[in-house]
Amino acid sequence: MKELSQQGESALSGTPQQWHDVDWRRVQRNVRGMQVRIAKACREGKWRKVKSLQRMLTHSKSARYLAVRRVTENQGSRTAGVDRQLWDTPNAKWNAVGQLKTRGYRARPLRRVYIPKSDGRERPLGIPTMTDRAMQALYMLALSPIAETQGDPNSYGFRIERCTADAMAQLFLCLSKQASACWVLDADIEGFFD
Repeated sequence: MKELSQQGESALSGTPQQWHDVDWRRVQRNVRGMQVRIAKACREGKWRKVKSLQRMLTHSKSARYLAVRRVTENQGSRTAGVDRQLWDTPNAKWNAVGQLKTRGYRARPLRRVYIPKSDGRERPLGIPTMTDRAMQALYMLALSPIAETQGDPNSYGFRIERCTADAMAQLFLCLSKQASACWVLDADIEGFFD
């Protein structure tokens, strides 16, 4: 009876009891608020505060929910690592949130798969376990505010909310001036040294 009343209290307090109970708007709002605080502390140069906020973020349930969701809802979620585990059921996702612990964490080896290239050769691809992917996503949530704050404003590769159109607009602004360069050269230097 006591156990039942404790479950009822936690359900009333807003703490989710299973994967489908998670309020994703609230989770994203919590994580986004922490990221804004990290970026603000980074701009002000308060590095101790940045470190403590990052620790708070990586230890929060909201960030863990979001990390597991990111890993399980992308295209690579159906590819298992060396442990052959997939988080494809709501119960498995819920248990994965509880398994994401930063203390004592060690990454597992990658599963090596060879993917064919257009010229007939194969290129190696390392596939991490689901736990390793979730931990990477969790730490990315804490590191991306610093990268966005300290990074080059004209860098567009692998940046959040930046696309090819943004890079093209910046190129147009730079190249449409009277004193801008007449030529743009592109070379594949890596292929030259083969």
